[in-house]
Amino acid sequence: MSIERAFVTQPVPFADALGVLRAAAEESRLRILALLSEGELSVSDLTDILGQSQPRISRHLKLLVEAGLIERHREGAWAFFRLCEGRAGLVDPLIAGLDRQAPPLSEDQARREAVRAQRADAAQSFFARLAPKWDQLRSLHVPETAVEAAVLDVLGPRPVHSLIDLGTGTGRMLALLAPRAGRATGLDSSHAMLSVARANLERLGLARVDLRQGDIHAPPFGRGSFDLVVVHQVLHYLDDPARALREAARLVAPGGRLLVVDFAPHELEFLRESQAHRRLGFAAEQVAGWLADAGLGAVETRDLAPTAQAEHQLTVTLWLAAEALVAAGAERAVA
Repeated sequence: MSIERAFVTQPVPFADALGVLRAAAEESRLRILALLSEGELSVSDLTDILGQSQPRISRHLKLLVEAGLIERHREGAWAFFRLCEGRAGLVDPLIAGLDRQAPPLSEDQARREAVRAQRADAAQSFFARLAPKWDQLRSLHVPETAVEAAVLDVLGPRPVHSLIDLGTGTGRMLALLAPRAGRATGLDSSHAMLSVARANLERLGLARVDLRQGDIHAPPFGRGSFDLVVVHQVLHYLDDPARALREAARLVAPGGRLLVVDFAPHELEFLRESQAHRRLGFAAEQVAGWLADAGLGAVETRDLAPTAQAEHQLTVTLWLAAEALVAAGAERAVA
């Protein structure tokens, strides 16, 4: 299932439209636009798919960036490109009308699938090295399916226009929530983990999710950019979780929400060594206090505790905080 982008159609100045059409009116550049309509790609990916030299591909990309048709972002030494949403009203109808079942687009698509398969194999190899540690951690708390069901339940049926998952890891929260979002973004500091997330999401047909490399303590997005911000099983790895939540709260749009999922306090000291945990869980009031200090209110808390008969030893806690203006409005309505 693909994420549908939501756009407001605006009149396009004639000169801008002419510049866009001139930039697209070249075989390689039109093929690049068709490829990027299905998800972001790196220079290396495009070189392999189109069978052209890197300098030539880079020149085409530069012209498309200058025309405002695509945008570039970095993951360490890698550069990835995606379509610009601002030009969608001009570009999408053009791309939608192309016959992808005939050459050269059909051949490009076949080579793209080969690139995706190579990416998935590399991601799987990386994840296989981590899996034993993650399996050990999962065995200590309620099943992931129960956590995910609780996430969906606490969020309810409310529409999500723009979603960001901070510290996205393998992209599991994006896989769960992106299908119901108009726009979805994942941020992680690790290029290797983003490669895993990219492969996982592509396999699910969610290739147009925006994945970015960046620091959760300084996310590269403007204030109020997202109406749902998710911080899932990240805080216990951080030296300064309160700062991370302040930055997360900064991203919450008016009327938006912030969901935090992490462990309640525990005494499993071995997780510091075996799993690199910096914190052994968080008290409900501690996280709620950080959220309030960050300008969010109306915090709803839910615990997923192990049963008396279970071997699980960790309680998973969910905190859902509303943007302060909405919380204040709700309080006035009750009064």
